[in-house]
Amino acid sequence: MNRVLAVIPARIGSSRLPRKPLQPLLGTPLVIWVWRRAREMPFLDRVLVATDSVDVVEACRREGADALLTRRGHPSGTHRVQQAVDLIEARFAVVVNIQGDEPLVSAEAVQGAVSMVKAGFDVGTCAAPVTSEEEFLDPSVVKVVRDAAGSALYFSRAPIPHRRDTAAQAEGGEAPRLRHIGVYAYTAGALCRWTGCAPSPLETEEKLEQLRALEHGISIGVAVVHDAGGGVDTPEDLERMEERMRALGYGRDRQGAGGTGNGASRRRQRATERQ
Repeated sequence: MNRVLAVIPARIGSSRLPRKPLQPLLGTPLVIWVWRRAREMPFLDRVLVATDSVDVVEACRREGADALLTRRGHPSGTHRVQQAVDLIEARFAVVVNIQGDEPLVSAEAVQGAVSMVKAGFDVGTCAAPVTSEEEFLDPSVVKVVRDAAGSALYFSRAPIPHRRDTAAQAEGGEAPRLRHIGVYAYTAGALCRWTGCAPSPLETEEKLEQLRALEHGISIGVAVVHDAGGGVDTPEDLERMEERMRALGYGRDRQGAGGTGNGASRRRQRATERQ
């Protein structure tokens, strides 16, 4: 059995963007765009939204999306994915965690993560080349270093690998600078083991959940891809994503585009809330 399940964890309580899964993007809830994107990927056998909100479940079902209600209080999306796996009757060889705030998540990234599990790693994820020095130094951009076989050695918010001098670079070749893309694929056993592990010292230090897996001996394969998609964390991100999607043709001839942009209305809403 080589079936692949994709779970989209969608928590309603985001501090930086309240009710994030339901925020309108070109007139359609953000989480619906993610579900539609994943549903178009032929290597995924089932796509499921897992949420702690009845409102999100109802919004999904109105659009024909497969959704289920999970409990509140999960410490991470990974734990919500695990509960979703526990709640459904069917069993899958690979489980994919697709973040619910990436409406342009790429098939290349998702398939790259899945391919690493099928290659024998406990967990698969992916990374893309760093495109600028500013990105490399940004602590909000997670960097990853991997070995020659593609196995993750370390993830960090710090700029790794550190380039000490140009002479060492010339002698040993230039090490790739990679930024992590937060798509994960797991074997069912690795997912259960990950969520059963206690938080680890490195995870606590860097605030990066994947370090817990590494510290407990769970292997993570990292595929290098070039199409990263992009996420939505703030109202400004939402406006930028709307502009980007409209430029790509969503909003004129894509399903669910309907209507005009919501950037101005969101700005008016934020101004009202501040009063």
